[in-house]
Amino acid sequence: MTRPAAGPNPKTVQDADLPPTCVHPDGVFRCGHHRPSFRAANLRGTSAPLVLGHLPGGVEIRNDANFPEGDLELAETEGVFEVPNPFPFWGATYILQAPADRLAEAPAAFRLRDEPPPDPPPARGLLRDLLGPGLEGPGGRRYGLADLPRTLKLALAQTSDDPELLAALAALACELEPGGGIGFRPGPSGEPRPLVHDHDLFEVVLNNPALPDAIKRAMALNPGVQGRNPVVGEYLDPGVTHVWEYLRANSYIPWGHYASNMAQDAVRYRLGDLSPRDMAGLRHLYYQRTFVQMAIELGLEVPGRGRRLSTDELEDLRRRVLDEVHRRREGGSPLPFTATMWGWNFGFDFSPSGYRLNATHQQIHQQFALVRPTVQAAGGGGETPSYAVGDQVAAFARRYRRAAGRDFFDAYIAAIRGNTRLDGRRGGPADLVIHEADGVLLHVPKAQRSQGEIQVLAAEPVGNVLEAGTRFRAALDRALWLAMRVLDRLGARMITVYEVSKRFDEAGTDQRLFYCFLPRHPQSPGAFSEWQQRWVTGHYPEDYAEACRRHAAGLLADLR
Repeated sequence: MTRPAAGPNPKTVQDADLPPTCVHPDGVFRCGHHRPSFRAANLRGTSAPLVLGHLPGGVEIRNDANFPEGDLELAETEGVFEVPNPFPFWGATYILQAPADRLAEAPAAFRLRDEPPPDPPPARGLLRDLLGPGLEGPGGRRYGLADLPRTLKLALAQTSDDPELLAALAALACELEPGGGIGFRPGPSGEPRPLVHDHDLFEVVLNNPALPDAIKRAMALNPGVQGRNPVVGEYLDPGVTHVWEYLRANSYIPWGHYASNMAQDAVRYRLGDLSPRDMAGLRHLYYQRTFVQMAIELGLEVPGRGRRLSTDELEDLRRRVLDEVHRRREGGSPLPFTATMWGWNFGFDFSPSGYRLNATHQQIHQQFALVRPTVQAAGGGGETPSYAVGDQVAAFARRYRRAAGRDFFDAYIAAIRGNTRLDGRRGGPADLVIHEADGVLLHVPKAQRSQGEIQVLAAEPVGNVLEAGTRFRAALDRALWLAMRVLDRLGARMITVYEVSKRFDEAGTDQRLFYCFLPRHPQSPGAFSEWQQRWVTGHYPEDYAEACRRHAAGLLADLR
């Protein structure tokens, strides 16, 4: 266990009484350290000795060590730290000590992924130059881009940075019109649909940032080209940012969901192009939709239609909605919606074998919805509770308080601020905090998931966006922007982000609003370990936090 930090502990607690979390009521992290020593019975019947290859100079490399005689005694194998997640329903993180120690000795080298070596300059246009006029094959036949195997065309569409080659691939994928539009054909019900020749190739090439913007607009960004989802909101700051809000009425999220999409005249395929103002616009539409929809359902007056609400109007509406929510909660009256959901998949990838690896579109967009308190039981017979991810946190926080006599988030924040290194290394970084301002804490979790998780946490009593005032919302938006830009600088190219919040009518916990940022890794697809909530990493959270702070400082300095 790391050293105690200041903080009340009103109840004497045995560790065994607590839920399986790393957060101790004393405001410290409780972690484990495996130092395995064990015997392995040798039950092999035969051997297969081989020469595997040779060193320079001809020295043989043999596999004799793979076929030992007798039982094996393994003493003090490489250590593994076991860090229970602060929230036990998210399992535990296992930090491999040997690679983590190596990274701790060279923190400046920290990256979430290794960039591939750049192609030499002539290679960018090489395929275009070769295939543009065509290649001559047997019998004098000319071969061009269209004759490449489909898997190679998909690989080029995903990885090429040659705009002209990508434009040629786009023309193979769909019917592009000379005037900047796209051809259509009648769908099964007579509705017009884009004329797409190869759906996978179409999706992959339009999501490549190097595809010319005019073709991006024709294929995917112009409102209406992806369907008749109505535009019901807008955040426009001419020359700075532009965001549309789309409604998905027939949604996989019950009761519909909304998406704030960067508009066709504000192309944002890369996180490096995302500004704080863009993030403010994306998030404004989320806050506005939540407060307005709740006001309508609660019978409250909404300031206007056909325009964006001002910051002051939004704050006034939020306060009136929150007052009405409190009045109904205290009076035992039901609420139409009791929770929010918000999420963001950034980054698109597709393998030539046909596996989509992340996201639905590279153009930056965020999705959000309101969640009803109950669901009508199928076949009649009353109602059942609806699902919201924050309910797991609420249930755990209640259990923690019963066992510890202290609110979980008080202890958690104390542990974050008073953290010491997991490996006990002296002189190395010990702080998990990346950035903190106006009640919002950007930090590295002690138990990371996804080999690079970071979180944004309310450091003051804010459990959901209804409880978040103007100052807090602005700080939250800045922290969300900073988190994504830091991950981008560390090499993340595909990131899933989601909100974990308190129900509007939840009054029994100190539950805080927080956001999880989970980058995907090229060499770490989801596997059985992740399905068991066993997260394996090769670095210490303190060293990762130091790398994040370095990039965060540079990003904030650029804004000044």
